[in-house]
Amino acid sequence: MKRIPTVLIVEDEPAIAELVSVNLRHNGFQPIWAENGESAQRELDAVLPDVILLDWMLPGQSGLSLARKWRADPRTKPVPILMLTARGDEPDKVAGLDAGADDYITKPFSTQELLARIRAVLRRRAPEQVSDSVAIGELLLDAATHRVSWQGQPLKIGPTEFKLLHYFMKHPERVHSRPQLLDKVWGDHVFIEERTVDVHVKRLREALGQAGAMIETVRGAGYRLAASSALLRA
Repeated sequence: MKRIPTVLIVEDEPAIAELVSVNLRHNGFQPIWAENGESAQRELDAVLPDVILLDWMLPGQSGLSLARKWRADPRTKPVPILMLTARGDEPDKVAGLDAGADDYITKPFSTQELLARIRAVLRRRAPEQVSDSVAIGELLLDAATHRVSWQGQPLKIGPTEFKLLHYFMKHPERVHSRPQLLDKVWGDHVFIEERTVDVHVKRLREALGQAGAMIETVRGAGYRLAASSALLRA
């Protein structure tokens, strides 16, 4: 049986919480309501949800401070947070994202927009949940132990470069545009520029050393991991 994703709604207005809960329930989600930070923390201590819908304006601790708190805790850090707020100004959006929110929805919002945003953040988390291993030539990546080796020698790879390499190795010979890589590896975050991909590809090549030649630049299109390069060098 397919598991129903849970959504923790942290909202002090019962009417809004009820409306959101009904719509989530009708669309295959299990809503859990908490009216303030204290009750939300109790829910989190019991069971981690798949997504947190967090209102900006709450009695006691604000949504902003709760987002920072949960991002600082290793246990709750991976849970996606969507900020719900009437604040639509650009500085407020940036403040919410800087506090650790994955996305931002301004009230009033449509049900379809809310559902689309929730599904999007759930998809973005998917690359981080894999625990397989993949080998191309003498390049080996083990996602479960977070290790990479080339010709039997371990390599030091940063976390973002690791995710990037994993995605390349799972889709060898395919050309990936910068927007595609942002979507699959970073989650297509609105505040991340496409040139960020270039920086991390450069770091990845440096970390791979000799195997870095496998990551090819396809002019005007993006990047590709060429398995043939590994075979030639093996």
